[in-house]
Amino acid sequence: MPATLKSAADIAGMRIAGRLASEVLDYITPYVVPGVTTGELDRLCHEYMVNVQGTIPAPLNYAPHGYKPFPKSICTSVNHQVCHGIPGTRVLKSGDVVNLDITVIKDGWHGDTSRMFHVGESSIAARRLSEITYECMWLGILAIRPGGFLGDIGAAIQPHAERNGYSVVREFCGHGIGKRFHEDPQILHYGKAGTLERLVPGMIFTVEPMINAGRREIREMADGWTIVTKDHSLSAQWEHTVLVTPTGFEVLTVSAGSPPPPAFVTSPSVAADGVTPAAAGNAAPAAPPAGIVVA
Repeated sequence: MPATLKSAADIAGMRIAGRLASEVLDYITPYVVPGVTTGELDRLCHEYMVNVQGTIPAPLNYAPHGYKPFPKSICTSVNHQVCHGIPGTRVLKSGDVVNLDITVIKDGWHGDTSRMFHVGESSIAARRLSEITYECMWLGILAIRPGGFLGDIGAAIQPHAERNGYSVVREFCGHGIGKRFHEDPQILHYGKAGTLERLVPGMIFTVEPMINAGRREIREMADGWTIVTKDHSLSAQWEHTVLVTPTGFEVLTVSAGSPPPPAFVTSPSVAADGVTPAAAGNAAPAAPPAGIVVA
């Protein structure tokens, strides 16, 4: 099905939902420390969403066809878990890396974003994977422009990951988003430029590459949700929700504590050449622009 194009009023609602989703990550950042359980992170995020923001945690009881309802309000994917990790009794220890994936619903609109967190002192290898994955996400975002193609996004992501010795997960992708959690189109994080659907102003979708330190093969755990790397190598993911504008793109999931974009975001020509400095891979609070809009 074609993408659902958003009106000016729709976009205004999506901006609010996107900011609120990012603010949940700002809120939870100080709590991601050695000794905390993933279940406690879920509890804190749930209470903040419901009691402070007045939002609905979209993952809670979400049940797409063929899946049992997701039992928690956020996803917590630790170390070799690729995505959809279910919060529980697992205690985070120094050296762990964890992706927190947040989706809120505000006035019917969904805001979807995720960040990588380093618990205590993580390894150089883990930090490098996180940094390169962050750069991959932003390279994909920089490829978004009206008149371009969906395939341009994956074509920007895949070479950067593979050039650095990593692999791109193929089975999961970004997605359109709006009144529904998952809409068309699908956003592949690999592929060829100039292919797939044309990009049109009013499209809103996520860019959320999952990059593995080892091989790209994955498997599903017995809980029916958690995805892990087959070879137990580390995996990383970052996610933003992005609007295609008449002149470029706008990142909707930005808040006061969002990590700043890589330096090359202000110089797209450098990124196009593949000469990209390492981005800050931490989720430590930083002061980004009030909004990220690139014409």
